Parts: sequence; C-alpha cells; structure tokens
Amino acid sequence: MSINIMDIVGRKSYHCDLAFRIIDIKEENGRKSAVLYGEDFRLIADAPFEDLISINKPMQRKMAQEIQFLEQQSLELFRQDVNLLNRKQEYSSTDAYSKPFNYFQMPGKVLHLDGDPNYLKKCLDLYEKIGIPVTGIHSNEKEMPGKITKLLEYYRPDILVITGHDAYSKSLGDKTDLNAYRHSKYFVQTVREARKKIPHLDQLVIFAGACQSHFESLIHAGANFASSPSRVNIHALDPVYIVAKISYTPFMERVNVWDILRNTLTGEKGLGGIETKGVLRTGMPYNTNIPE
Repeated sequence: MSINIMDIVGRKSYHCDLAFRIIDIKEENGRKSAVLYGEDFRLIADAPFEDLISINKPMQRKMAQEIQFLEQQSLELFRQDVNLLNRKQEYSSTDAYSKPFNYFQMPGKVLHLDGDPNYLKKCLDLYEKIGIPVTGIHSNEKEMPGKITKLLEYYRPDILVITGHDAYSKSLGDKTDLNAYRHSKYFVQTVREARKKIPHLDQLVIFAGACQSHFESLIHAGANFASSPSRVNIHALDPVYIVAKISYTPFMERVNVWDILRNTLTGEKGLGGIETKGVLRTGMPYNTNIPE
C-alpha cells in the first residue's frame, strides 16, 4: 500500500472512526510512522504505517456528508438563538415596539489564532456566514505565547480564540500531568500571557484548547471557555459556535454555560466554561441616509 503526505487515512486499531490527513512521515530503525491531523476534529496523532488504511473517495464523501449534516444542525440552532436575541433586543430598544426601529448593533470582535491553516479557513468561512467581525491568524502552537501580547495590542479584540491540534498520551503520564499533552502547555502559556495584558474576564473573553486538551489548566490560567473536560475530541468548528453566542449576547446579560454548549457538536464532554457576560453593544440612531 502506497501512503504519502496529504493522503486521507484511517486507523485500523480505532476501526477508522475518524479521517486523518498525513502531514509528516518518519522512519526510525527501519519502521515507518505518520503524523496525522484530524480532518474534522482537532486531534493530532502518531500511527505506525501498518495501522493505516487509505480512505477512498466515496468513503471520504460519505464521512464528509455526515459531518456536514451535523454542522448544518448546529448552525440552524445558532441562528434560532440569534433570532431570539434580536427579538429581545428589538423589544428593549423600541420600548416594547412603541418607537421606530432606529438602532444598530456591534457584535464582539474576534481574534482567532489557529495552529491549522485548513481549520482556520473553515472557521473564517463560518464567521462570515454568521456575520461576526474576525481576524484570523495561523500560528504554530509553540509560537503562540510569544506572539499574543503584540497581537492583542494591535487588534484589540473582545474575544480571543486560541486553538489548533492537541492530544493526550497515556505513555507520557496521567491525565492530570500537563506534560502528557501535545500542545496544552502552549495554550496555557498563551492564555497566561493574554491575562497579563487584560486580566478581567469580561473585558477579554477567551476560548482555548483543542482535542483532549487539559481543561482544568486552561480555566485556571484565565480562559472563560476551554476543552476538553472529558478529554474527548472536539469538532473543528466548536470554538466558533461558542464565541458566536457570546458575540451576539448583549453586554448587560450573562451567558448561561449550558446555553452555549448545547449548540456545539461536541457538548459538555468536550467543552466547558464559566459564566460570562456577552459583548454585543447596541447604538442609535441608525442613519440610512448616509451615502456609502
């Protein structure tokens, strides 16, 4: 079997439960292994060549269709939530509809750092569909702690997303040991650096983590939301659904944690957080007569 970099493969030992893209091939003592990135889940893994099987095009399409169906479900639920939030805001801003609709809204600005350029593009496409102002930056997970301060100073976001790929390795320690995780320690360091710059949890809302990340360390470092409480895999787009809910919730309201998690693809096993204020701001008047 010929397997090359960028091929889509599954792992026999896991019954091909996830599709992976090969991003590197290593050879040691005559034995080949591959470094794998999840196609739809933020997981990085190593696997020997003999454990890999190529996933053909029809199977790739079938797996992609199943994931797209779940993504569409989450998007529809989110849109329902936004519609409800907008109706509540209209009622409040128009004094129970006794005044004309003459206001505008400013959703929270997002700065999204991602260790995977393909995932970043998927996320940016979803942000655009939802209508959230975002700046996306691809950065290797190990380089994020050194970059974050200057990025915050330049972009001044309301919400910060720190994500990429991660994985827990039992051979390196138990689940409480931060060093047993591929990239969790870099996510933690990045959150700490961000909190040195902006300590208040409601002045900068932070989501951090990826598949199987050390949830407790990320929360203690200062993240409002993080992955992964049960050390399970999270979907590539889950961070977007979380920050979108916060972005469209008025800043005078608090977001219930369950209200955020219920529309994600992973749910409370893969995602968690603390009570947080929204960041949407409403202004008036909205002048439609100004020429573009």
